[in-house]
Amino acid sequence: MRVLIINTSERIGGAAIAANRLMEALKDNGIKAMMLVRDRQTDSLSVVELKKSWWKVWQFIWERVVIWGANSFKKNDLFAVDIANTGTDITSLPEFIQADVVHLHWINQGMLSLNDIKKIAEAGKPIVWTMHDMWPFTGICHYSGDCDLYKTHCNSCPLLFKGSAKDLSYRTYNKKEKLLNNARIYFVACSKWLENKAKESTLLKGQKITSICNAINTNLFKPRDKKEARDKFRLPLDKKLLLFGSLKITDKRKGMDYLVEACKILKEKNPELCNELGIVVFGKEADSYSSLFPFPIYSLEYINSEKKLVDVYNAVDLYVTPSLQDNLPNTIVEAMACGIPCVGFNTGGIPEMIDHLHNGYVAQYKSSEDFANGIEWTLKKENYKNLSEIAYRKAVSSYSMNTIARKYIEVYNNVTGKHA
Repeated sequence: MRVLIINTSERIGGAAIAANRLMEALKDNGIKAMMLVRDRQTDSLSVVELKKSWWKVWQFIWERVVIWGANSFKKNDLFAVDIANTGTDITSLPEFIQADVVHLHWINQGMLSLNDIKKIAEAGKPIVWTMHDMWPFTGICHYSGDCDLYKTHCNSCPLLFKGSAKDLSYRTYNKKEKLLNNARIYFVACSKWLENKAKESTLLKGQKITSICNAINTNLFKPRDKKEARDKFRLPLDKKLLLFGSLKITDKRKGMDYLVEACKILKEKNPELCNELGIVVFGKEADSYSSLFPFPIYSLEYINSEKKLVDVYNAVDLYVTPSLQDNLPNTIVEAMACGIPCVGFNTGGIPEMIDHLHNGYVAQYKSSEDFANGIEWTLKKENYKNLSEIAYRKAVSSYSMNTIARKYIEVYNNVTGKHA
């Protein structure tokens, strides 16, 4: 069986990493998988990049211009929404023609337009669409926040400066509705949380929807020597280290302000922690928050190398994720696979990953105080070693590449009526 995985980027962003890992997992299980991207980061023979041109650059710019205009020429939330009005028709590419299954992932920012997806459906190829956020079933947003208009019909979008009854979200929703009414797509959510949200939406009514977690290479991501890992990044050996990482940590949805506040609460309750605790932060603009923390900060750039990531996780004692809305963060899976307990808010798919008081701590949503409690409980717990072992075992049993590949092969068999 030949599967064509489609994602905007090969390696940048959580969806790209998940899609790339799935491709490798499928290949290890006898599937002829390839990846089609707009932006390529490696020279892998299994990854095909769309031909670069100024036209593609203009397509990306044009989509932002349309959104900018609909947003009263304000920059607010300019990249929190997408309308898929531009893209590339891939149906004439040999990789598409040869494919038995077309597997969409994150296809925004000029990769595929809604019209391009329509052409894929009209070509008669079975389509699987892994949802890495809410965009496939909302008008224009990737995460709806407190808005639930996607359950009926998007309009008056809170992410637009002046949303109205027939604004950009309303018009894009209508286009998606027309597309999905005439296309049979098998939707896969990366978490039960997102699966439930998708099933509440009007847009996906009548479509097949299930959930399958993201895969991780547990032969690579696994516990290693902590001292050795710290030496590689020149991190102190005499401190307990927390880790937080994101592609862009200044994104308000990532909740960095709550982590800062939680650390201030920790300092007030336990002044002695000033000498015991340190914060490792990796991601773009990591230095911008360094002066706000009451503990020493060790900033790292965003890391693309998986081998380096393994060392980063093994260098710390705890991974913290104060995200306010997230699907199934790769970072939690990666940390757990390295035997690192995690602390996160009770939101999105996070409580599906962190088993409260078993392999980490699930804090009350938006409660910096409870987040601080979680950090303190996890680090001071006498059976920290047991927490680490449970985290590692869950990663191996739930997220290993073989486990996830087999689940997707079942989906492919379902949509094609064949057996891989």
